[in-house]
Amino acid sequence: MKAAAESIWGSDSLSGKTVAMQGFGNVARQTAMHLRQENVRLIVTDINGEAIEEARSLGATIVAPDDIYDVEADIFSPCALGGILNDETIPRLKAALVAGGANNQLLEARHGEDLRSRGIVYAPDYIINAGGIIQVACEAEGGDIAQRARAKTEEIFQTTQRVLAISREQDIPTSEAADRLAEDRLRLAKAKAQESGPA
Repeated sequence: MKAAAESIWGSDSLSGKTVAMQGFGNVARQTAMHLRQENVRLIVTDINGEAIEEARSLGATIVAPDDIYDVEADIFSPCALGGILNDETIPRLKAALVAGGANNQLLEARHGEDLRSRGIVYAPDYIINAGGIIQVACEAEGGDIAQRARAKTEEIFQTTQRVLAISREQDIPTSEAADRLAEDRLRLAKAKAQESGPA
């Protein structure tokens, strides 16, 4: 979120920004804690009453589930359902940035271009949400899990910046830029594996 903010507003500070969060589960809750430390105004929706009360206790403004797409916000943060960026919802968004914890946010690949054509920056979900899989990978490797996981997770900021740069340089949606970066990395890893040969 901060990497994309820097690309849009010239600073990674989120102070004074408004974030509309769709869903308030564990990931959204942790994100909200960090956002509150940066003086961010929160607008939240969830279908779970307990989650709503928790969001309210953090000072969030609560709206009905279907109203979250229409609120005035700098950042729309989908943290619940996949496929919520679609033909119906994208035209309703008033945010400059979409960055959230939900998986598979684009209903179809073409919706990445729809966001771009409307001037909305999309931080691809599988890039910015890589922390969980990084943790799992570090646990599988053993050793100093916490230190390695933190170091790798901190690289997400630079990876997001790289995706945004590719999008600008190649005049393509960030979703496509993320796919190209991932494909390049897979090709490189495969080439290295082939060079090293069988163990």
